[in-house]
Formats: sequence, structure tokens, C-alpha cells
Amino acid sequence: MRDHTKLRAFELADEVAISTYRATRGFPKEEIYGLTSQMRRAAISIPSNIVEGCARETQIEYLRFLEISFSSLRELEYQCSLSKRLGYFDDQNIFSNLDSKIQEAGKVLSALIRSLRKKDY
Repeated sequence: MRDHTKLRAFELADEVAISTYRATRGFPKEEIYGLTSQMRRAAISIPSNIVEGCARETQIEYLRFLEISFSSLRELEYQCSLSKRLGYFDDQNIFSNLDSKIQEAGKVLSALIRSLRKKDY
């Protein structure tokens, strides 16, 4: 078993989840079951899949959950962009902060996935 708390990718994913919840607090009430909900589910999926992958026995399963996590990160990236274009962020700094966390988490998670794929060959 792997310890997810020792992974930088997990730390960043956790920060993304927290930042997403905070950023979506100010979204329009009519989006509570729409974009707000979608973004929060995508955000929580990122660290959750890292944790679940770490609990898996095989490297292949671990890698698969990291890939799912990365896909959720990309989904959230699009949803943030859409929210910005719809004018849902109260403050440009909120978007910029969240976007920078998403970008950093993406780089670290992508590097982890690449390193594990190299070990398979």
C-alpha cells in the first residue's frame, strides 16, 4: 500500500478541492445544481482517486486511478474557464488563484503518471 499523504500530487489536489469549494461559494444560486455542483464533484474526484489508487494492490490499478484523477482535473480546468467567461467569479484573483493551482497540480500529476508508465516498460 502506498501513503497518499506523502505525494505532492495529493497535496496539490487537496488544495484544488478546497479552493474550488471556496471559489464556487459566490456563484449564482441557479447554478447550485449545475456548474457549482459539477465543479465541486470534479474537484473532489481529483484527490479521492489519488487516495483510492494508493490503496490498490497493483501498479496498473494505481496508474488507472491516477489517470482518472488527471481526467477530472482537466474537466475542472474547462469548467473554471467556462465560469470565468460567464462572469461567475466575483474577483479575478479568485479565478487566477484557482487556475494556477490547477496548472501546478496538472504538471505534478502528469509527471507522476509518466514516471509510472516508464516503469511498466
